[in-house]
Amino acid sequence: MANNFCHLELATTDLAKAKAFYSGLFSWALEDMDMGPGGTYTIIKPGEGPGGGMMKHPIPGAPSSWLAYVQVDDLAASTAKAKSLGAQVMKDITEVPNMGHFSILLDPTGAAIALWQPKT
Repeated sequence: MANNFCHLELATTDLAKAKAFYSGLFSWALEDMDMGPGGTYTIIKPGEGPGGGMMKHPIPGAPSSWLAYVQVDDLAASTAKAKSLGAQVMKDITEVPNMGHFSILLDPTGAAIALWQPKT
């Protein structure tokens, strides 16, 4: 499938509780990565299918939520196309050092989705 879902990310109000719940429920392997001042990012390794991650929600007071990432070949073009089709850019193109770049959009119905272009 072109433009497949490639990463699922949980922004949570309680990282320890989320890690205990999901590893207990699904037996996911979890691996913590230090993000420096940004805290801890926990990589989700489900065994098969797209992986993901968990982190403390970066927006104080916001509820816990999952965000799906879709892989694209040209992040700038895809972000611009989404905007032309009525999406609102919530977070413009941002680098994840040594990994790639992403943007976060709200579709015309208000649903959040992220676009991802891995580093080549």
